[in-house]
Amino acid sequence: MTIDSTLARTDSPTIRDQAMATDIGLLFFRLVFGLLFAAHGTQKLFGWFGGPGLEANNAGFEQMGYNPGSFFGTLAGLSELTGGLLLALGALSPLGAAIVLGTAIVIVHTTFSGGLLTGQGYEMGLLFGTVAAALAFTGPGRFSVDHHRPWARSGLVWGVTAVVAAVVTAVITLILGSVL
Repeated sequence: MTIDSTLARTDSPTIRDQAMATDIGLLFFRLVFGLLFAAHGTQKLFGWFGGPGLEANNAGFEQMGYNPGSFFGTLAGLSELTGGLLLALGALSPLGAAIVLGTAIVIVHTTFSGGLLTGQGYEMGLLFGTVAAALAFTGPGRFSVDHHRPWARSGLVWGVTAVVAAVVTAVITLILGSVL
């Protein structure tokens, strides 16, 4: 039984209104967060929105110790762009959440020595990761590409799967970044 079929059978407008409000809230949440995260990727890849562009971004990754910088810098930009767009659209949501969360874990690791709430610390990475993890568990809501599609997945199992995939890929990325 789906949430929609349960809601269709209920006589309570309050429950239907609450479900609609939740779906609208998720839409705003996904759109703003996903598009802003994707914009960070375009800054890295294309120099849009005042970003450094690919060459300077890759050089920055080299300076941070991620060698080769061209691989890790491009990977970061593509991850931000792809994960952000998937979340904004509500398409393949567990995958989008895992991509963003994995990227956020690497951001937290990279900026951890800056402390929390210092302006140079890990608070943004922590915020990005928290939003991605929340969306992994809640799913994208009714106003999404995934809604009523056979591939749509959300809930506890898919949330845990997305978090585990994110942690594993982030750890692999960090290990590769330190040994290459």
